[in-house]
Amino acid sequence: MTGFDEVYGERQKQIKSFEFDEKVTAVFPDMIKRSVPGYNLIISNISMLTEKFVQPYTACYDLGCSLGASTLAISEGINVDGCEIIAVDNSEAMINSLKTRLKGFKSEIPVHVVHEDITRLDFKKSSVNVLNFTLQFINPEKRGDLLKKICDSTVQNGILVLSEKLQFGEENSNNHQIDLYHSFKKYNGYSDLEVSQKRTALENVLIPESFETHKKRLLAAGYSKVDIWFQCFNFFSILAIK
Repeated sequence: MTGFDEVYGERQKQIKSFEFDEKVTAVFPDMIKRSVPGYNLIISNISMLTEKFVQPYTACYDLGCSLGASTLAISEGINVDGCEIIAVDNSEAMINSLKTRLKGFKSEIPVHVVHEDITRLDFKKSSVNVLNFTLQFINPEKRGDLLKKICDSTVQNGILVLSEKLQFGEENSNNHQIDLYHSFKKYNGYSDLEVSQKRTALENVLIPESFETHKKRLLAAGYSKVDIWFQCFNFFSILAIK
């Protein structure tokens, strides 16, 4: 496997559920760049949002950190004293690769890499939290409790950046956005076979929700302001402020 995503390039007799294993880890930067509209813009703006909202002597969490794109973006935005970054993922392959990558990363901001299920994490006092395309892989029944744990540990005026695949309430709109998204993937070089097989692999693994559902849950968790700050096709990112 090279750095080019060909995980679903050959026809598979039986398509297993998607997981962040060694094969996916090896091609993840290419996969997410070609699969998530606006991904690089989201990452760059996480630096800006960190700079605006980070508070001294707090932790900044990258929850579902994968290979640490958001971790590095957070690091670039920290402009106050006493902060640390905690990068957490339940994929051993991702964590091992991230640790290797960070050996060549020089920063005054300490980064702690944790191999853990984020729903079981004990949170420190924080001001910046990022769930970048992570919540959608968590059982919907556990999402509310997780967000409340994050919000409870967040200082006043701290933030959560929540990026997700979006489910539209109206069926025609939802189908239209899915069609546009598949066109985006094909434009980026994926074949009909790859699009189809990956969609099958993600069924019942990635469970998207509507903005209304996210907003209601975030407000119930304790956030005071919840807004969409980015959207492209059926992908969006929310800024929630405590």
